[in-house]
Amino acid sequence: MSFSLCLALMVASLLEITLITNLLCESADFSPVPRWISVLILQFLGFLVCTTQMNKKPRASEIDQMTTTAVSNIEVYEGPQEKKGPAMKNRAVWDLTRVGKDLQDIQHLTQRCQLKVRSSKRLFIFISLLMHAHYGSTMLNCSNPDTPSMLEALMPVFNLKAIRPVVNITTVTNISLFLTVFGIMGVDEKDQLLTTFLWQDVEWENEFTKWDPEECGTSRTSVPRTNIWVPDIIINEIMDENTAPKVPYTYLLSDGTVSDSQPIKAVTSCRLDIYLFPFDIQNCTLSFNSFTLKSNAVQLYLTGTPESMFEYSKSMMATMGEWELIGIAAKKYTLPSTASDFYDIIHFYISLRRQPMIYVVNLLLPSCFLITVDLFSFILPPNDADRSLFKMTLILGYTVFLLIMNDLLPITENDLPLINVFLSLCLAMMVASLLETIVITKFLHSSSHYSRAPRWIRVLVLKILGRLVCLPQKPRDRNDTVIQNPVTQVTEESKTLEQKGPLSEDKALQELWSLGRVLQAIRLQVEQHLSKSLSTEEWIQIGLIIDRLLFILYIIFITVSFITIIIIWVVSYNAA
Repeated sequence: MSFSLCLALMVASLLEITLITNLLCESADFSPVPRWISVLILQFLGFLVCTTQMNKKPRASEIDQMTTTAVSNIEVYEGPQEKKGPAMKNRAVWDLTRVGKDLQDIQHLTQRCQLKVRSSKRLFIFISLLMHAHYGSTMLNCSNPDTPSMLEALMPVFNLKAIRPVVNITTVTNISLFLTVFGIMGVDEKDQLLTTFLWQDVEWENEFTKWDPEECGTSRTSVPRTNIWVPDIIINEIMDENTAPKVPYTYLLSDGTVSDSQPIKAVTSCRLDIYLFPFDIQNCTLSFNSFTLKSNAVQLYLTGTPESMFEYSKSMMATMGEWELIGIAAKKYTLPSTASDFYDIIHFYISLRRQPMIYVVNLLLPSCFLITVDLFSFILPPNDADRSLFKMTLILGYTVFLLIMNDLLPITENDLPLINVFLSLCLAMMVASLLETIVITKFLHSSSHYSRAPRWIRVLVLKILGRLVCLPQKPRDRNDTVIQNPVTQVTEESKTLEQKGPLSEDKALQELWSLGRVLQAIRLQVEQHLSKSLSTEEWIQIGLIIDRLLFILYIIFITVSFITIIIIWVVSYNAA
């Protein structure tokens, strides 16, 4: 049916050209144009097609008649030139005058003939315009209002799938684009890749696929996608093959609109900023444009607003994983391609926010708990309990914990995530606490071998720092350091001897001198022991004060560090 229609149009066009050609070539032999044709075509139709009527000129038959007369007169003039005399001279003057008048008449007839030819040409233009106005729009004709007839009418269109579907090559094809985000399948921080599942809806006009819905029985039909022209819309950031299932059919509407919908599993490049991990927001760009056609052939437009795309994507979102879609923005650009060509491109800006709960529960809270346990380990007495062993166990456990949770941390060479700084700080604080405990333990257990602390240390540490950390120096008990007088002991010993009985004077003196030397040695030993005990107590007190001071500094440093990291997280998160 479609082939017959095309053949009929070609025959009608040929007949029209034959008719107009014959009208133009034989217009000189026609009688004058009737008045009703002149009024209808030259005035009314001429006004419609913006062609004005020109002044009348002589007919072609009159031109031929005047030309024949002029030629015969010229021959008469040339014949008797051999005759001589005054009579012959007057005859030649009269013939020349007659020829001049005939030439003037020929000029007027020529102008009238040209007018008639131009009028015939205008008639040809009018008829041509009317015929092209009637047959210019391409409409499919269906023999019956059923599907087989519709398919038969579309067969010639399928043969034109290699060209852009426009009658005039200068006509621009407008392509409308609507993007739906169905799922966020993952983000690869190391390779800087974003994997999404998209649905791309594209619409354009095909000037060869228009029909009457009543004649064909439907206003919409589906055809194989490979049988019609489809724009080559690509995503510039694509980094891998589209592995989404293919949709083999495309919908055609009776007004010539083509609706094509395709799923896309897009693995696209995206510059990821993970400094605020796990409280980060990522902004990725998807650029859509035609791969080969420039803006003078194809122009891109948005079917709906970015807000409607975002709302529809939120309602149709099938999977998000750890990511949440928080916004879609779009903007069209016309960029230069070569020195004179331009191409249209549409940028979609997709904003994603990470769900941080899994990282808070699995990374941040355990680290805070272990730091808290390490902080309270300072309560253990350093000279009685083995505090260093306890801290080493904490460091070992935290190291194993970091190794297990290493897969949860992002890997990148561009920016160092703030959470890595936090975890490294926690480990550094534990190591510093262990080193402090080792130093204090060594200091306390070796204090008995040290001499007495210098005076400036006793003043600075025992008096000043001791009061700051609420550990003042304990007053010494004087009764513990008093040594009884040896003379009193000798008198008591003499009285005891007198009670036992009289002794010789020499023997008594020897016993007394011997007893005095023993008592003097005992006194020296006691004084030496008391001096060492005082030095040890001072060094132990100095060690306890330093331990308390480092404990306070440890608390202050952890508090300031955690508050600073939290403020950086909050400020950067709000700024993003």
